[in-house]
Amino acid sequence: MSTSPPTDRPSAADRGRRPHLIYLAVGFPPAAKSCAYRMRETANQFRRIGWDVTVVTIEAASWERDSGLDYTLLEQVDPEIKVVELPLAREDLETDVRKFSEERALRPAKWLANLRKREKRIFPEPVFGSWRGALEQAVLDVHRQHPADLLLASCVPYVNLAAAWKLWETHGVPYAVDFRDGWSLDVVHGGPAFTPDSDAGVWERRILDHCQSLWVVNDPIADHYREHYPHVADRVHVVRNGYDKDSVPIIQPRRPDPETGLTFGYLGTVNYTSHQLGVVLNAWREARKQEPLLRNARFEIRGHIGAGANREANGLTELIREAEVDGVSFGGPVRKAEVAETYAGWDALVLILIGGRYVTSGKVYEYMAAGLPIVSVHEVDHDACRVLDSHPLWTGACGLDEIRLVDSFRAAARMVATATEEQRAAVRAHADPFTRESLMRRAVEQLAEHVLDAPTDLPVNGAVVHPSSEPLPKDEAERAGGVRV
Repeated sequence: MSTSPPTDRPSAADRGRRPHLIYLAVGFPPAAKSCAYRMRETANQFRRIGWDVTVVTIEAASWERDSGLDYTLLEQVDPEIKVVELPLAREDLETDVRKFSEERALRPAKWLANLRKREKRIFPEPVFGSWRGALEQAVLDVHRQHPADLLLASCVPYVNLAAAWKLWETHGVPYAVDFRDGWSLDVVHGGPAFTPDSDAGVWERRILDHCQSLWVVNDPIADHYREHYPHVADRVHVVRNGYDKDSVPIIQPRRPDPETGLTFGYLGTVNYTSHQLGVVLNAWREARKQEPLLRNARFEIRGHIGAGANREANGLTELIREAEVDGVSFGGPVRKAEVAETYAGWDALVLILIGGRYVTSGKVYEYMAAGLPIVSVHEVDHDACRVLDSHPLWTGACGLDEIRLVDSFRAAARMVATATEEQRAAVRAHADPFTRESLMRRAVEQLAEHVLDAPTDLPVNGAVVHPSSEPLPKDEAERAGGVRV
């Protein structure tokens, strides 16, 4: 197999047609995942500048048993965007015992270990590695029916990168990568996720050597990639998540009444540890005892609890249930169309996040723009602090210090009582530059302009290099099927 991409690929202008983007976006609406908002806006912005867009994702039924579905997310997807849904699903999330193999039924731990090994033999990513063949074939089929001028791969899953490489290697279609949180960096714990000489390390370098652009969600992650891959530093761009304007209500502030009680709220995926939630609930309980303004206060938790099989297995549901006597309740997921209404029913927000300096979270932008007091429950050295810095209604970050969290809850209650309209206006002004539309508009325009003007081959340390790629194992290659647009 040739390792050099074709050099005679005609451009969209040469063909007298609009440029075409193949967008590998596993998690596109109606998937109820936080990445769905970023993916939707990315696709819409390419349509806005006149590109044809074909999204490649997985079928809705797969998301139904993973993170769930929210069909209101589809309401703002440009109707001209074509969506290809591949019949792919996580095998380990199958719950129909009639479909279990004998090994899975009798020795589930061994079955899962063997599954992960098989997946990583195909591509060095557990859980999704076995999707490689179907994704590669899908982009080849889409390109054959509608020639592409750019492929944009949004990760995770990282196996999308194999499909990007396949199309570039076979047809010379340039590609860009939206890593969001990065691959070789463990954003939660702050260390390397793998070594440069590992299979994943070889793949990452190969992909970055030839990508047109690399997007990440914050500066610390960008610094990581510029440091480890200095020859592609000028192609690394920070594209923050931002927030959707329609998710932020015009708050009508109310003065707290100790008899009626205030309502604090959390909106987002409940994916933190039981220890972290336990600290929050303990601090909340103590704050209600100490602060008159919180005497009858309520704390509403909204969102999906975990994902897949972990939804009920992490103990979070039981912790919330036990805290009902303290005014704590769980209201389940919130559809996209109901987000603004949900914020409008709260007096203050509780931002619970995992990770540290490499994690921002998409929700911090919505929280910031809502104009409500914010209690932070995350590491002090967290990228969310950079976003919230100078927010006049933020109580600050104190990690998991329970005593200081008590003070934060009390401070937020007093902020509800004393916040001025000038302060709320200042919060909204601080949030204005972070609208998802404006952030993604600039990123898409920059990428599109670069791709349409740039040559296909990119120099690596001064020379054009085309490393070879490993073929699929024979059995997997035979299973890779085509797809219809």
